[in-house]
Amino acid sequence: MKHPDLNLLIALNILLEEGSVAKAAERMHLSAPAMSRTLTRIRLAFHDPILVRAGRKLVPTPKALELKEQIKQAVIQSVGLFQANHVLDLKTLKRNFTLRANEVFIGAFEQAILEKFRELAPQSQLRFVPENDIDDDALREGRIELFIGALQNFEPVIKVQRLFDSYQVGLAREGHPIFNQPITVENYASYEHISISRRARDRGPIDVELAELGLERKIPLVKHNFLAGVFSLLNSDLIMGCPEHLLPVVLQELPLKAFSIPVPLKPVTIIQAWHPQFDNDLAHKWFRRLIKDLCMEKEKNSSYRDYH
Repeated sequence: MKHPDLNLLIALNILLEEGSVAKAAERMHLSAPAMSRTLTRIRLAFHDPILVRAGRKLVPTPKALELKEQIKQAVIQSVGLFQANHVLDLKTLKRNFTLRANEVFIGAFEQAILEKFRELAPQSQLRFVPENDIDDDALREGRIELFIGALQNFEPVIKVQRLFDSYQVGLAREGHPIFNQPITVENYASYEHISISRRARDRGPIDVELAELGLERKIPLVKHNFLAGVFSLLNSDLIMGCPEHLLPVVLQELPLKAFSIPVPLKPVTIIQAWHPQFDNDLAHKWFRRLIKDLCMEKEKNSSYRDYH
């Protein structure tokens, strides 16, 4: 019996992920004609068209859909076998690590991560891409290697690890009249607030808690990200919420002051998530461990615990 060409599984996995001969060719560093010839060999090996044209797109056949997850797992396991005894040399490692996170995490941890890269993996590159809750396939398709953000419902195959709990505190300019007296829930609600929401929402958990006390806050300003909101505090009597882990950066750079929000709020669990295709990748393991260690160190050494 002739041995099958296992390289065809790798090519087929990429073709099914991309749904495009041209994009698959780019990922495999092949020409488009060479990728087309590979697809022809795949069709012969599986006795199935695998991908068929529908308008301007290629769509998988029923058999391709049936085999898709099996093929992906076979490729992951095969790669893991080759990497099992590999020794990672960080000093010579040339790799782009693509991380999706929001500006709050980046603001709090970017400097520390970059310093570790310079020290341990000087030839590698860290790439941050914007948080985007519409694009759910990025982890599965390998377009990002790590997602960091609030815990959410991922597809079951995605790996998830807790990093820390994020607490919300209040933030206002130095000299704000809210600091002239004890901050009760009544005077907290009496000031104008900034709402931070990528979806332009002006209400959240704070408003639920206030409503139970018969109170309502006024929100004249909604901004799409935290850093945009911070600068609106500097010359106004507006107040806003701030994730506690960003306080060291904010309070060091700007004339702002933090305070405890006088309503009970649940912390937000921050996690890192990745696709199992990276589970046994030694460089990816190092990257995940680096993020986890930095978060644990920051949580352990936090001097802002009095705010919750």
